[in-house]
Amino acid sequence: MWRNYLTVGLRALAKNRTYAFINLFGLAIGLAACLLILLYVQYERSYDDWLPDAKRTYQLQVYYESKTNGDKFQNQGAPYVTKAALLKDFPQIESATYMGGPPLTLIKDGQATVVDDGRLVDSAFLDTIALPMAQGDSKALSRPGTVVMSESEAVRIFGSKNVVGRTVTLLTAGRKDDYRITGVFKDVPKKSHLTGKMFARADFPSMFPEDNGYLTSWGWTSGWVYVKLRPGTDVATLNNQMDAWEKRNIPDETFNGKKVNAGDERTFALVAAPDVHLGRATGSGMAPGNDVQTIATFAVIALLILAMACINFTNLATARASQRAREVALRKVLGATRRQLMAQFLGESVLLATIAMLLALAVVEIALPWFGNFLDADLELHYFGHGGLILPMIGLVLLVGAAGGLYPAFYLSRFQPARVLKANKSASDAEGSGRLRSALVVIQFAVSIGLIICTAVIYAQNVYARSLDPGYKRAGLIQLAGVGSRILEPQADALTRAIAQVPGVESSGRTMIGVITGQSSTTGVVVPGREDPVDMGIYGVDAGFFPTMQIRTIAGRVFDERPADDMTTPVPEDPAAERALVARGGHIVINESGVKRLGFKTAQDAIGKTIRYGVKDEYGGMMNLTIIGVVADVRFRTVRAAIEPTMYLLDKHNVNWLVARFHGDPRTVRAGIEQVWRRYAPDLPFDATLADDIIARAYEKLDARAQMFGMFAILAVVIGCLGLFGLAAFTAERRTKEIGIRKVLGARTSDIARLLVWQFTRPVVIANIIAWPVAWWLMREFLNAFDARISLTPVPFIGASLLALAIAVLTIGAHAIRVARTNPVHALRYE
Repeated sequence: MWRNYLTVGLRALAKNRTYAFINLFGLAIGLAACLLILLYVQYERSYDDWLPDAKRTYQLQVYYESKTNGDKFQNQGAPYVTKAALLKDFPQIESATYMGGPPLTLIKDGQATVVDDGRLVDSAFLDTIALPMAQGDSKALSRPGTVVMSESEAVRIFGSKNVVGRTVTLLTAGRKDDYRITGVFKDVPKKSHLTGKMFARADFPSMFPEDNGYLTSWGWTSGWVYVKLRPGTDVATLNNQMDAWEKRNIPDETFNGKKVNAGDERTFALVAAPDVHLGRATGSGMAPGNDVQTIATFAVIALLILAMACINFTNLATARASQRAREVALRKVLGATRRQLMAQFLGESVLLATIAMLLALAVVEIALPWFGNFLDADLELHYFGHGGLILPMIGLVLLVGAAGGLYPAFYLSRFQPARVLKANKSASDAEGSGRLRSALVVIQFAVSIGLIICTAVIYAQNVYARSLDPGYKRAGLIQLAGVGSRILEPQADALTRAIAQVPGVESSGRTMIGVITGQSSTTGVVVPGREDPVDMGIYGVDAGFFPTMQIRTIAGRVFDERPADDMTTPVPEDPAAERALVARGGHIVINESGVKRLGFKTAQDAIGKTIRYGVKDEYGGMMNLTIIGVVADVRFRTVRAAIEPTMYLLDKHNVNWLVARFHGDPRTVRAGIEQVWRRYAPDLPFDATLADDIIARAYEKLDARAQMFGMFAILAVVIGCLGLFGLAAFTAERRTKEIGIRKVLGARTSDIARLLVWQFTRPVVIANIIAWPVAWWLMREFLNAFDARISLTPVPFIGASLLALAIAVLTIGAHAIRVARTNPVHALRYE
């Protein structure tokens, strides 16, 4: 019996090649898209599963929420001081480690290069984060002056993986020291929130003097804290105790005569290593994270495309029911039961899904390298073992077979032999199925139109984000990192002046905040007449910063070389100089958002006003800052982040980046700047990037999302049009006699073509009723994630609808015209 079913099914496919091609091609595309997205979702959800004891390894995260303005910031980083406090109060912690500090610079053969993802760590690092070691063990970093590196980094530096016992010279925090290599670990996979190619054992207390706050401040975040819990520990219990832990450990501070506590605006939580990548905290991440919503969106779209392919199967199966009516009737006359007929048609559906799956696997194998490169993910296709897809594939085949064949099986098996076999009923129409087919076509094109709208909106937002005026002149701007290094401080002024003299360079300046640097620094200030402190961004710059960036002055003036503007104090800290500065007071420049945050009516109204800024108690507690200028708002970060109310200080020791304005060939200018850099800073790597290139990299992820939606939209339209073409072909075949009669009675070719085209474009028009509100809601949520965004106008909605309608008309138009031009004599001889 099953052999007979298989034979009949294969013959049915061979007899109706158009039907077979449409179903196989559509299902193969849908299954391939589904498998690719399944691999991507599996990849995203398997982050850090390679790490030994991953389920016992936790990252301490800090969630900040301002009590004055409601600003929120979820941070993966944590202050250095938290590690000791955790070990003191929670015996459930087996070990804890701190990782952070300034970047590592490798000195080799007289050349300085930045170590990609180089980190300073303490002695418990390998005990807490159990990196798979190729050479050495967990005690490799037990002493200061030791270092472990990845296999790829060992090969890059020495040309061999066998480097244990050798020495490297590292420059960090202004110190040049030799480190002995005591271990080599296997390369950290790409699917990890943790990145690192070299970990150097540091003695943090000696590297950072205690009086600068790095080691003791609960508000200074420049690294990461990890803990390993003892087996059987309930992390939820620990997290529930975090509020009490904060109150025990975070000391009160005096601000403007009142006691304040940094813990009032901070919440701490331990997050398992595998949950960091898709977690709520994205700030200070070592690697770009993702969010569950994005992953779910792509998964839903892949399932919708697969559902569209199943709809094609259902539509075409019911449309060609007339061709199977006699077969069903004869089988019933010969004794076949309805259950047997349903099993036959479901078997044919599963057979079709199986063939489509084989084709889909071929597509996946071919497309997987490109798809993984597009998503910057190491995607691998395994059929068996952990993460194997054999069971999901079987499940998809059965699911698709049932979804596509269940209704046709019920529908075809209910035919009554007497009605089918009596005279002139061999072409009996598929009664009652027309509305269902129209409804399914509506769903198909609703998905297609919705995806086209989403693609258009995301693309438009991307273009808007790139073209939006950032408040500074982006063209002709180059940004250099590393200017804040301690080793460069004595000659930083001379370096800045020398770079300004390079041919093609117009001006140069230094800053703590640059073009998408990731730098964030916030402080509280007191405004006269207000009791509660106001949060403001605080960043050091020099006098050349504003003219180099070409930031517009709204009121007052910006910094120049006047001694009263300069708030630079010696490094290391000089108490006498600090007290003198506090007694004198300082000058600041604020932005337009700062004017609003501080409560001034206009920019001009802010000029000359004084606010108070907290300093150490031994220096006076509070310092007067006079506003001398207001500048335009500048979007230093991407359009996702709101413009920060900011005050700028002229502080030459509180800068990390140098910006230079130039004209001419960027490569020539960059080479000239590099020559100057090598002369002044031979032990520091040269790291210069055009502002346009920084912006382009920042929006790569948004570009990828737009392209992904575009690909999905194309696939949806192709599958929808395939089904529409197949339905048009079968419907025209059933209406052959009707068309012949209409032509005999005087109908023109255009009339017949218009009749057929309207029949199948009407569902496309109706699909807008479903697509428009759903797409509007989704895109509203998408755009709300941006501080600066486009308006959601009717243009993409109308454009997507017209495009879908035009595609549908073109799909069935040519076929309709061909059918309409058929000689009516042949039509009336039909049957």
